[in-house]
Amino acid sequence: MIIITRPDATEEQIEHIVARIRFWGLKAEVSRGAMRVVIGVIGPEDKIREKPLGAFPGVESVTPVLKPYKLVAYEFRGTASQVKIGGIGVGGKELVLMAGPCSVESEDQITTIARAVREAGAKILRGGAFKPRTSPYSFQGLGKLGLQLLATARKETGMPIITEVMDTKDLELVAEYADCLQIGARNMQNFSLLREVGRLNVPVMLKRGMSATIKDLLMSAEYILAEGNFNVLLCERGIRTFETMSRNTLDLNAVPILKSETHLPIVVDPTHGIGIRQHIPSMALAAVAAGADSIMMEVHNAPEQAKSDGEQALLPNDFRDVVERMRAVAKAVGREM
Repeated sequence: MIIITRPDATEEQIEHIVARIRFWGLKAEVSRGAMRVVIGVIGPEDKIREKPLGAFPGVESVTPVLKPYKLVAYEFRGTASQVKIGGIGVGGKELVLMAGPCSVESEDQITTIARAVREAGAKILRGGAFKPRTSPYSFQGLGKLGLQLLATARKETGMPIITEVMDTKDLELVAEYADCLQIGARNMQNFSLLREVGRLNVPVMLKRGMSATIKDLLMSAEYILAEGNFNVLLCERGIRTFETMSRNTLDLNAVPILKSETHLPIVVDPTHGIGIRQHIPSMALAAVAAGADSIMMEVHNAPEQAKSDGEQALLPNDFRDVVERMRAVAKAVGREM
C-alpha cells in the first residue's frame, strides 16, 4: 500500500503515520519528493487492508500496489531512484560508464586498463576476483589477491570498483573491498545470497539470469529491498534464445519496460549481451538510445592473452572510440556523459 501525503503535511504528522504503521507490526518505507512524501506500507495484505490508513491527518491518498513486487515497483517511489557508488550517482541525467577486464590477472594489467578506461570516460572500474565459469577447469579468478589489486587500482585512479560476489561465505570479504557488489546471472535466484546482500548497506547490481523473465528479475530484486537495502541496480546482460549467431540475445526491450515498471536504475551489459567484439559498440549505442542509465563493457589491453573472455573484450582504443559516439547519442536523447 502507498500513502501519499498532502503538500502541507507537517513532519509531526508524517512521523505519527510512520510510528503508527510500525506499532501495527508493519514496515514503513519513507520516500521524500519535492512536494510530497510517499510512505510505503509493507506487510500481509489482509492486515494492511484492515487499517484506516486514509484517516491520518496529512494523508492525501492511499493506493494499493497490485503487483507482486512492491518495493521495486515504480509506484513505490513515484520517481526514479539514484544509487551512489563511491560518490558516483547512477540513475540521474548523467549516463555512467563501467569498464574494465573480465578478470583481474595482475597489478600491471588492472592498473593499466583502469587508467585507460578512466581517461576515455569511464567512472566505475569493473573486474572479477571470483569468476563463475562454465568449466571447473577454467580460470576461477585470483580471489582475495584480485580484490587487493582492484583496491590498488582504485587508489591510483580514484575510480570506485564493482566486482562479483558468488557465495555467502565470501560476502564479508568482497564487501570489505568493493564499492558495489555484482550478483551475476547464474546467481540471480540464489535467494540466500540475495537476502544476505540485502542486509548490507552496500550498493548491489543484480544481473538478469540467462533464462529469466523481466518479472523474475524484479522479484529477485524484491528480495534485496525487502531486507532493507534499496541501493540496487538492475542489469540486462542478454538472455538465452534459439539464436546461435551471438553469445546471447541482448534484450533491449527490457530497458523501457523496466524504466516503466521500477524506480531502480538500469544498466546494460552489451559485452555479454552479444559476445562478439566488433558488434559490441553497436549494441552499446542502441542501449544508450533505449534509455539505459549505465553501460558496462569489458576492456582488455591484450585480449589475446586474457585468462577469460578475451574474444569479447574491447581494446582501449576501441573503447575510447565508442565512448565518443555514445556521447553523441546520449546528447540526442537528453542525457549527459
